[in-house]
Amino acid sequence: VVPARDEAGVIARSVESLLAQDYPGAFRIVLVDDQSTDGTADIARKLDGSERLEIVSGSPPPSGWTGKLWALKQGIARADGAEFVWLADADIVHAKDNLRHLVSRAASNDLVLVSQMAKLRCESFTERFLVPAFVFFFAMLYPFAWVNRRANSTAAAAGGCMLVRREALEKAGGIESVRQEIIDDCALARRLKTIGGIRLGLTERAVSLRRYGSIGDMGRMVARSAFAELRYSPLRLMVTLLGLAVVYVAPPLITLSPTGVVGLEAGLIAATAWMAMALAYQPMLGFYGRSAFWGLALPVIGAIYAGFTFKSAIGYWSGRGGIWKGRVQAWTRA
Repeated sequence: VVPARDEAGVIARSVESLLAQDYPGAFRIVLVDDQSTDGTADIARKLDGSERLEIVSGSPPPSGWTGKLWALKQGIARADGAEFVWLADADIVHAKDNLRHLVSRAASNDLVLVSQMAKLRCESFTERFLVPAFVFFFAMLYPFAWVNRRANSTAAAAGGCMLVRREALEKAGGIESVRQEIIDDCALARRLKTIGGIRLGLTERAVSLRRYGSIGDMGRMVARSAFAELRYSPLRLMVTLLGLAVVYVAPPLITLSPTGVVGLEAGLIAATAWMAMALAYQPMLGFYGRSAFWGLALPVIGAIYAGFTFKSAIGYWSGRGGIWKGRVQAWTRA
């Protein structure tokens, strides 16, 4: 099930990668055109293999629903009889064995959810600067090993690639159970983990086509959900910003200050903290093929993400929370 809203630039590559799956069993693709204005559905209709592809014209989301989740609900309604439902974003290209890999993983480990975080585009300067850190910070919030441990309550998923057992989805209350959630993938994962095992991984089998040409583009993506992650709490926001300042910003400032001002011991402790964060960042830099020296820039990157988080709160308080593709999806509470 692929929800798509104004994805004309990427929809052909995404759907073609789904049509090319070498999965040995029966599968079909439901593309829900979420009121696109750029001809997204028309492009999809012209693709080869369209006999396996069904295109649904989505209706406007009812009050209390985010647009993507309403589109997903309409698509899932067409999946009668399916044992698994694969929820796939319209801006992701998949390796031809991805569906086979997902189903094999779910079947062999008796999982109700298998989710893969797609490899984000990392080509422009902005992307090289900020994208690896986005995944790095996500993995700090939701350590993959904790998520994958059944006895641990931590649950998370990556909405761009989620294979769900249909029976478990129904037991969890269906998509409607998370219809107002901004971070819907993690909310759904929490519900599913009460029913069975889940798995979250980082993969190169799914690659995002979404471009982030400027810091503003990246900021809008982060700001859509950052304050929601803090449960719209001013106190959590204050603690988070303070924590980012202490952990990421303070060490280089102290390290680079004159020794006579901060003292040799404080300078050494701060330098050690700076090197430690740079070392912790290395596996993610390696995954994205970036130089190890980018680790030294993590304090600056952390400060930028703090700004994105504050911007997210401002957007929410001004009545434009969770805005994405022209829709305001987080409603300020009375």
